[in-house]
Amino acid sequence: MKKALSILLVMVLIAGLSAGCQNGETSNSGETVANGNETSNEAATDEATDATAGDTEESSLTVAAIETAYGAQMWTDVAAAFEAVHPGVSVELIVDKNLEDVISPSMKAGDYPDVVHLGVGRPAALTETLIKEQALLDITDVLSMTIPGEDITVSDKLIPGFTSTRITNPYGDGQTYLAPMFYSPCGLFYNAALFEEKGWDVPTTWDEMWTLGDKAEAEGIALFTYPTTGYFDALFYGLLNVTGGPALFNAAMTYEEGIWTTDEAQKAFDIVEKLAAYTEATTPANANNENYLKNQQLILDNEALFMPNGTWVTGEMADAPRVEGFEWGFTALPALDANSDQYSYTFFEQAWVPAAAKNPDLAKEFISFLYSDQAAAIFASSNAVQPIFDMTEYLSGENQLFYSVYNDGAKAAMGNFAATEPVEGVNMADTLFGTVDSLVTGDKTRDEWVASVIEASERLREALK
Repeated sequence: MKKALSILLVMVLIAGLSAGCQNGETSNSGETVANGNETSNEAATDEATDATAGDTEESSLTVAAIETAYGAQMWTDVAAAFEAVHPGVSVELIVDKNLEDVISPSMKAGDYPDVVHLGVGRPAALTETLIKEQALLDITDVLSMTIPGEDITVSDKLIPGFTSTRITNPYGDGQTYLAPMFYSPCGLFYNAALFEEKGWDVPTTWDEMWTLGDKAEAEGIALFTYPTTGYFDALFYGLLNVTGGPALFNAAMTYEEGIWTTDEAQKAFDIVEKLAAYTEATTPANANNENYLKNQQLILDNEALFMPNGTWVTGEMADAPRVEGFEWGFTALPALDANSDQYSYTFFEQAWVPAAAKNPDLAKEFISFLYSDQAAAIFASSNAVQPIFDMTEYLSGENQLFYSVYNDGAKAAMGNFAATEPVEGVNMADTLFGTVDSLVTGDKTRDEWVASVIEASERLREALK
């Protein structure tokens, strides 16, 4: 019986050890962990890991912003303000004048920023490329988000119209993919002191403009200059509204068949052709990224009367020499006649979230914060004005003049060409705006220019998204 009992005990012990080996696991120290504790520990470890991963995902936000005439400091200050209202969140900033060159290589490798402030219309066309590739995140829900620290939504704070354009809603589906940021009324800048000295009135119609051009020419002053042909985007967009209203503009922006041969569109071509004839002769030679300031200097030296530009020009030329008594003036584009409307195209920059962003929810939160009173004040201190209500309280001096253009009767024009599938060898901006240099020098005729625009429009219409 003693032997039988001993054998039975040994068998029970072996069975217990076997079960322990099957249901437990060996820790790093080589100890066996019981199944019940293991399950509990694994669950706790998984929860901790998930929590840590969540914290890590939402604790770091990469924001890439183009550095313009407004400078880089404002982005540093806004990032710090966002971190202050979001404890534990760290904003990694990438701010550079050549932002595309900095972020494109990493994006191609699959490493995307969470938020990007880079508008359309740049030579590298990075934003347009991502639009065509449908690589931006739909941020429509940001408009209904309550701004952090405030009791108002983003949409209630924005000036109407800025989130219903072809720029912010590039696919025409009612969804917003780009958030409107700093806006600038674009029009014609001039030396107000010169007009007062000469007793000249600022033209409100194009006939008055041509009459003034002849007067100025008699005194050795050109009527017109431009920094680069890229500035004809705002001018031509506004001009289409002048000659045919929003209906013409919207049809042109969507490549409507036959739109460029209409009488209204032809009037716009005629006006630009005539402006080319009144343009200061040295303008095309300096109309590039290296020498464009020389063209802007023509206004400060009273060698030309008007140039198309945006409100940032005063900052760019702040330290430039000028004739005694110089005073910035600003006007919308002249109307066709006394019974027609003047227009000022509103250029605005955009912020967006890549579809491949690592932290899309936090990115949306950051964009909503950009419209807070705190962020708006920081931006405005650098003369970067957002399309939100009551911004005039942050403005002074020349900026109050510029941003009052719509209060003086001019209508706002907004929008851009509709997104299309990429078409090899076709760039509407180069065709429609870039050709102006050749018009001024006489290397191309008006009819050649119009024909190339029609051809480009037809090819882009076929590729329309």
